Amino acid sequence: MASSVITYELRGKVALIGINRPDKRNAINEQVLNALGAAAVQAGEEADAAVLFGHGRNFSAGLDLAWLADRIRPGAPYARPSRGSPWHRALNLVSRGTVPFISALHGPVIGGGLEIACATHIRVAADTAVFGLPEGQRGIFVGGGGTVWVQRVVGYPTMADMMLTGRILNVEEARIARIAQYVVPEGAELDKALELAWRVAENTHQTNWQITNVLPRMNDMSHDDGLFVEFLNSSMAKPPETLGRLSAFLDGKSPLKLDEEK
Repeated sequence: MASSVITYELRGKVALIGINRPDKRNAINEQVLNALGAAAVQAGEEADAAVLFGHGRNFSAGLDLAWLADRIRPGAPYARPSRGSPWHRALNLVSRGTVPFISALHGPVIGGGLEIACATHIRVAADTAVFGLPEGQRGIFVGGGGTVWVQRVVGYPTMADMMLTGRILNVEEARIARIAQYVVPEGAELDKALELAWRVAENTHQTNWQITNVLPRMNDMSHDDGLFVEFLNSSMAKPPETLGRLSAFLDGKSPLKLDEEK
């Protein structure tokens, strides 16, 4: 996967994917989204986990407003609704693709940058990172999937506050709002994300897929339907390695054995 706006590197079982428009504060346009989607597909084919980060001083300052202005100018080509949103296509490949994504967040994580971050499964933030949804002050509504990904992370009250007032969250506020699951000193976020990705990549592919694809869908189901789908998934045929892992645990050879069980 070759692209000037998205970098891709395979480190063993982990794909390292970087947003690469540092001169534009990693602003997001259609080229970035298409390349990000392609990178997510490639990661799903050859890796067991992925890390997403931003080159330069920003994770992403959000939507490329020049791209938006060109799309809504008088006489601009009509975008067929049947094509759907390039944001939704790309971020669905991140959030419900075939491998878990861990994001390493630093600097501004604003607007579309926050939408991308919330599409990842685990978020590591530098202690100097800041988070915001300034769309309301710019006369626009979120369009990168924030109504789903951001709202499901922070909830309606927090998202409404951020959009209505333009409030910027510091990293401690973001941690409370569940945006940042891990907070580390500035400069350590990528190493921490890679450490977590290596740990995630050691899980079985089936388990990771169930956690990233089945679990979020169950959140939308009724009580009875959720329990039924849980039963179906827990009853699925297991890959051969599952028995090996269970045997290692029972034999006392598993590094995950709890202290009280040793």
